[in-house]
Amino acid sequence: MTDNHEHTHKHEHHDECCCNHEHHHEGHCHEHEEHCHEEHCHEGHHHHHHHEESSRGQIIKIVAAAALLAVAVIIEKNTSLKTWQLLLVYLVPYLIAGFDTLKEAAEGIISGEVFNEHFLMSIATVGALAIGFMPGAESEFPEAVFVMLFFQIGELFEGFAEGRSRKSIEHLMEIRPDSATVLRDGDSVTVSPDEVNIGETIVIRPGDRVPLDCVVVEGSTTLNTSALTGESMPREATVDDELISGCVNINGLVHARVTKQYGESTVSKIIELVENATEHKSRSETFIGRFARVYTPIVVIAALALAVIPPIVSLSIGHKAQLATWIYRALMFLVVSCPCALVISVPLSFFGGIGGASRKGILIKGANYIDTLAEIKNIVFDKTGTLTHGRFAVEAVHPDKYDEHHLLHLAAHVEHYSTHPIGMALRDAFPDEATDGCKISDVEEIAGHGIKATIGDTAVAVGNAKMMELMGVKWHECELVGTIIHVAIDGEYAGHIVINDQIKEQSREAVSGLKALGVERTVMLTGDREEVASAVAEKTGIDEYHAQLMPADKVERLEGVMASGDVTAFVGDGINDAPVLARADVGIAMGGLGSDAAIEAADVVLMDDNPHKIVTAIKTARRTIRIARQNVVFAIGVKVAVLLLAALGVATMWMAVFADVGVTVIAVLNAMRTLSSNHAD
Repeated sequence: MTDNHEHTHKHEHHDECCCNHEHHHEGHCHEHEEHCHEEHCHEGHHHHHHHEESSRGQIIKIVAAAALLAVAVIIEKNTSLKTWQLLLVYLVPYLIAGFDTLKEAAEGIISGEVFNEHFLMSIATVGALAIGFMPGAESEFPEAVFVMLFFQIGELFEGFAEGRSRKSIEHLMEIRPDSATVLRDGDSVTVSPDEVNIGETIVIRPGDRVPLDCVVVEGSTTLNTSALTGESMPREATVDDELISGCVNINGLVHARVTKQYGESTVSKIIELVENATEHKSRSETFIGRFARVYTPIVVIAALALAVIPPIVSLSIGHKAQLATWIYRALMFLVVSCPCALVISVPLSFFGGIGGASRKGILIKGANYIDTLAEIKNIVFDKTGTLTHGRFAVEAVHPDKYDEHHLLHLAAHVEHYSTHPIGMALRDAFPDEATDGCKISDVEEIAGHGIKATIGDTAVAVGNAKMMELMGVKWHECELVGTIIHVAIDGEYAGHIVINDQIKEQSREAVSGLKALGVERTVMLTGDREEVASAVAEKTGIDEYHAQLMPADKVERLEGVMASGDVTAFVGDGINDAPVLARADVGIAMGGLGSDAAIEAADVVLMDDNPHKIVTAIKTARRTIRIARQNVVFAIGVKVAVLLLAALGVATMWMAVFADVGVTVIAVLNAMRTLSSNHAD
């Protein structure tokens, strides 16, 4: 899978930055994109091997050129060779170190992309080689070789850093399943996951990666979902549970019915997302690219002016021209002004930020969303499935007669055949009901009211207030907020059970974490009742809420919040939130694993249901932007200082080399910090 992703990034990196040190390896892929795409599995491995080989080749060239440069310096010091003979001696290490750069510069000129960094380096070093032949000038052969040598070292560092940042995203590619075992005509057949149809039964053995989204029909197991969610806690799964492709089956053998084709499965969507993440450039990245395209010609013209104008002025006022001195200064000016520290380190910072986030189970669909995430001022939450678990559970039992256990026991029996979430919540609260031998008869469901049944010899009615009134039973209110289920036994009121959607443990922590980060306004939108919304808002610490909304009302409310002009994020679980996710400045999908709509519409997908990951995502984005800015300020600061010194004739070629290659190496190493995932979660 790596090659397709690698290709995407490389192609763009070259267009934007004119700084692609591997462009010449990639040419084949550029011409045969279709072919590459079809064979990306095979190519990925090949490319990785190829990249390693090219790094090794680069190191050998650098070492050989450095050794031959040392030999050339010794020859120059200990012999009295003529200038042209010395040039031949120095040309050997120069060409070893600089052949690729000269070739890239020539290719750039032929293809009309003249002003790239290879051109700047070539013109500066060829000029330094030629300067010794001018009257009254010192030869600068060692400097010319050294500039090329250092440039290669910078390229090596860039390749290493880019490889690291790509690996951090590619760890997600490990979730790609290689094969699926399908039951066909009673036999187990191993096929590629994309050959399996919806409705077929697959066998998942211990240690297998779940190849497609499916539902367990036989067996139970424990799953490791860490590659998808970043969570280390294993997940239990049994009959009727959904399995997400990409998880690893730890211990049980299960048979499962396929619910989605491979192209629509979670794992395939995630891989596609990661591959496309680098196509969406951030504002900083696109600015740097445009800046490089305008800046480079200006620099070349300025260097020419620096070489020509001062000598002409000197001559016109009767002084010596000192042409060699000014050409040397102009060449230094060219070396220093090469913008590669910026054009390499800024995209690399964003690439690293996306990789670092993906290690924590946060998928950011592109570098442009890192810019937006870092500036969020308003966050609008959906309630169900986002701040709450979206599943009902018994919260309290208030008996008027009998004890809590007996009341729950009878209610669970009455709801034994119900498929309603409330019935399921009652059964979950009393799981022993199936084995206690009670006889259930005369079950009658009254639509919109509840259920009546006879348990043994006892008549039990379970339902809402309307049910009690229908049966003429005197009931009373409950002070708790939630869905109140009343129970009548043999025509008498026996008490009530409070059922609620459970608030996630991390919701309150997430809201306070967001406020600590400077988020000014938190809003909750829900279709639920006013009193339920009020209770959730109070428990989680959310500033304002709007209840009883239809999906269209949510978009309207969101637009109301966005009217302030501040960056607004919407966080939803995606099933019915797709329009709102798409409308917000940045849409964040919670529990994106289960919902296609979320993965499609959101800009950021949190791979598990933990709302606290929003805090982590914003911190990661802000840290990435901070590192990119540090690089810009540092690179421009050093360059401006050395450019001034070069124009005044104080700088040496060595300082020029540091201002270009040294700054690039430091900026690249700084950009690599975005990869580390050890900062605050």
